[in-house]
Amino acid sequence: MPTTPCSSEVVTSPRPTVVIGVLASCGLAVSLMQTLVVPLLPQFPRLLSASPATVAWLVTATLVSAAVCAPVMGRLGDMYGKRRILLAGLGIVTVGSVLGAVAPNVGVLIAARALQGIAMGVIALGISVMRDVLPPERVGSGIALMSSSLGIGGAIGLPLTGVVAQQASWRWLFVGAAVLGALQFVLVLLVVRESPLRSGGRFDLPGAVGLSGALVCLLLAISKGNEWGWGSALVVGLLVAAAVLFAVWVVWELRVGRPLVDLRVSARPAVLWTNVASIAVGFGMFAGFLVTTQILQAPRATGYGFGLSLVVAGVTLLPIGGAMTIFSPVSARVSRRRGARTSLVLGATILGVGNLLMATLPGSIPLIVAASTTTAIARRSPTPRSHC
Repeated sequence: MPTTPCSSEVVTSPRPTVVIGVLASCGLAVSLMQTLVVPLLPQFPRLLSASPATVAWLVTATLVSAAVCAPVMGRLGDMYGKRRILLAGLGIVTVGSVLGAVAPNVGVLIAARALQGIAMGVIALGISVMRDVLPPERVGSGIALMSSSLGIGGAIGLPLTGVVAQQASWRWLFVGAAVLGALQFVLVLLVVRESPLRSGGRFDLPGAVGLSGALVCLLLAISKGNEWGWGSALVVGLLVAAAVLFAVWVVWELRVGRPLVDLRVSARPAVLWTNVASIAVGFGMFAGFLVTTQILQAPRATGYGFGLSLVVAGVTLLPIGGAMTIFSPVSARVSRRRGARTSLVLGATILGVGNLLMATLPGSIPLIVAASTTTAIARRSPTPRSHC
């Protein structure tokens, strides 16, 4: 297909404020998709007649899908048009939400959550579209607003999940997500114009399949290790399969002309250690978020829980969303003035302090909320650049 080389001459949108509003609202939708089931995790084993390890895949499937789809959608966007792939992503997320609403069992619901995980690729594409179609002076504010919308989604998602699930059914959460996804699709279709930039080339399908298979084998073994036994043939087999698939994937990515992930670039110290730090920070933030939710809802008889209802737990965690909303644009300004390295180091330090407080403070709700809110300050939306 004909390609358009990367160029600094970008046709900017005649309605930058409207475009920023629509694309930034995608952050709100993504945040809601990510937090949709988190407050319900302690309840799902009973609601779905499934083991806690199986229910954990309602989160794990979304993370695996996001890890794979972010580079895949970015590459497809560079090849075929970012707006086009953004619309496809929103459509798949909507279909996944509908599937979740009618899911007859936990297996289908996990598949629906995997489809919803594609929303993370939507964020990366939305930021890339901003860089391509907005005037240069509006790009920074647009990305900052998208970062804030992630926090707003987290702030309203937790109590909203509790209210809906407690007053009606958890299925209505997926109905609402489907309506939101469809609305985002229509808004992007009507308001956002296509980026003129194209990179061309062929899509690395074997690389995408190999990465997906390796991640699924690894995370399935980790999540089911306690239930199946760490020394069982199935768990050991999955770990061996993950190691083999990762090795084959690395060899393939180093040999193919247009790799899904350019490992030579990723191996450069600056890129490598930045990615390692980002993974560690992401793990620290998400793990702390999950632990806090479970502690607040766990029965007092456990010795560590507070026995809060879904609604009360969600309201209690409102400061976390507020911290994300307030400090995301602050982080963007720090990165712009002092560099992304300063922002990352500062965020990691704050995250470490928050998790240390979570581990050492006496068990009381105000102290737990204060510590978890401290970790939320470290959260910052990714700002990927064009693949050109």
